[in-house]
Amino acid sequence: MQSPLLDHTALTGDDRYALQNPQMLRVVLDGGPDVLARSGAMVAHTGRVQFTGWTPPGRRGRGGNSPTALDLMRCTGHGTVYLANLAQHLHILDLQRERLTVTSSYVLALDSTVSWQVVNIEGGERISGMGTHSLELSGSGRLVLMTSGQPLVMRVEPGRYVYADADAVVGWSSGLEVQLQAQSSNTEAWRRRGTATEGWEMAFTGSGMVLVQPSELLTPRRVPVR
Repeated sequence: MQSPLLDHTALTGDDRYALQNPQMLRVVLDGGPDVLARSGAMVAHTGRVQFTGWTPPGRRGRGGNSPTALDLMRCTGHGTVYLANLAQHLHILDLQRERLTVTSSYVLALDSTVSWQVVNIEGGERISGMGTHSLELSGSGRLVLMTSGQPLVMRVEPGRYVYADADAVVGWSSGLEVQLQAQSSNTEAWRRRGTATEGWEMAFTGSGMVLVQPSELLTPRRVPVR
């Protein structure tokens, strides 16, 4: 059989995290730190790999490592695991004692050496679910984020505000000052936050960056089984 389709064979190499393609992650398990992956994100694997449920050690509920903040599974053993979610674009980040705040819906996988805590956004109580799904990640290790399409990175400099639609923001440097405010203009577009006539935007100031995706509708999520 001949077809360009057959050119999409599995990559080889020893890199722990690598992109098989822009929408699929390849993870090599070799006895190193456990890999925590979004539950249900495994699409294929080779070798002797086990997938088990995972609960944060010493969970503390609200304000701590809440099991409802990230629905993860532990991947252990020796082999190669392929992860994906609804063909979202994937991005590998190497945290080196930095702090990054993200919405939990955009996390695909991370090393078990990366820790997080739930953080509150000023004004976030007006938006159902926002306060319980904003996570500050810290420590050292790899983190893989998802976006709907290729994202935009906006640099934030002291004395200069950067504004972004709350429905498009994926994450930002934790050192930034963040405020949530209602947009002044109306829109006919359906929004997952607020009402059909009033959206929300986030204002950032300080020094750091903001990650914005080209989508204002839905976060990456699993399709419910009927």
